Amino acid sequence: MLEVIRCGAVDADVVLRAAALFDETPTPEFTAGFLASAGHHLLLALDGDTPVGFVTGVEIAHPDKRVEMFVYELGVDDDRRREGIATRLLEELAVLAAELGCRGLWVLTEPDNAAALATYRRAGYATGDPTVLLDRPLET
Repeated sequence: MLEVIRCGAVDADVVLRAAALFDETPTPEFTAGFLASAGHHLLLALDGDTPVGFVTGVEIAHPDKRVEMFVYELGVDDDRRREGIATRLLEELAVLAAELGCRGLWVLTEPDNAAALATYRRAGYATGDPTVLLDRPLET
């Protein structure tokens, strides 16, 4: 049975066990920092004790708008795709955003990422006005 949990500081170990779902391996330091940061949310889909998907959301505030939830990243185990796990995670994040009083959720993805576009559209997202994403990497 699939369960979606809202991770908090006490759940760092289960997030670290979900390392295969992330683009890069989460570190204990970065995981603890994310989970302790106000306005940062990580929801994890578990099948029993096995992590099978996650979504992260970040609350974004601005002086002239209510808070919005930015869907930062969504990942599902390759072998578990097309089971509705991503849609369920997005639905649970929307519930959380509503509970927090957010005015909406938004996400960015590549225009040729057909799987992501289909997933987000199934979850009720729609394309808005055309936008351009500009990126400025910083040396670390």
